[in-house]
Amino acid sequence: MARGGADEKSCMVDWMRYSRLRTPTIISHKHKFIFIKTVKTAGMSIEVFLSPQCGSDDILTPVDPPVEGHLPRNHEGFACPAVDVFKSPIGALSDLCHPFRRRKKFYHHMPAYVIRKRVSPEIWKGYFKFCVERSPWDKVLSHYHMHAARKGDSLTLDAYLATGKLPINYRRYTDPSGRKIIVDRVVRYEKLMAELSEVFAQINVPFEGTLGAKAKSEYRQDWTPYHSVFN
Repeated sequence: MARGGADEKSCMVDWMRYSRLRTPTIISHKHKFIFIKTVKTAGMSIEVFLSPQCGSDDILTPVDPPVEGHLPRNHEGFACPAVDVFKSPIGALSDLCHPFRRRKKFYHHMPAYVIRKRVSPEIWKGYFKFCVERSPWDKVLSHYHMHAARKGDSLTLDAYLATGKLPINYRRYTDPSGRKIIVDRVVRYEKLMAELSEVFAQINVPFEGTLGAKAKSEYRQDWTPYHSVFN
């Protein structure tokens, strides 16, 4: 559990509503890469940085709410989601609720194994596929601060943890079993700039060592390390 205490039930419904905010996918034919978006790993900052680097034929799904600098394109198209849903592990079904409602070919929170079904074998094998992952303890704490800030800091850490809606990313870059990583590289958040520099050099994206402004960084004001917060 965590240090904190009151107003737990009053925050629960609002947290669930905020947790439905969407994040995009990028498939770049210009630079031959696929970026798999994960949660609380600077993904939005990476996407905003990559958006102007992408070509007119590249695929960028929209983000809700919209972010300046991110231009969605070429994500429309019909796809029956039934196969994706019924062949998914039970724990991953929440990731597939959005496509079942909208029936989009490319959509927010799209797992890598579903992208693999949507693109040709040549694209999947030939494009460089990457994502970012983070220490689970630090990731959960960052995720909590984001939702607490949106609620005016009235959401306690205990209330957040009680929802069970934690930022679990591995389903997004593994096969349906969750046992095999199917992307080419999992960048470590703790060494983000150094490892992104290597990735961007490989896909021929100009990079000067910074992504610019950090998206959503304004949410967190308390930077107490996780090992001093969790018991």
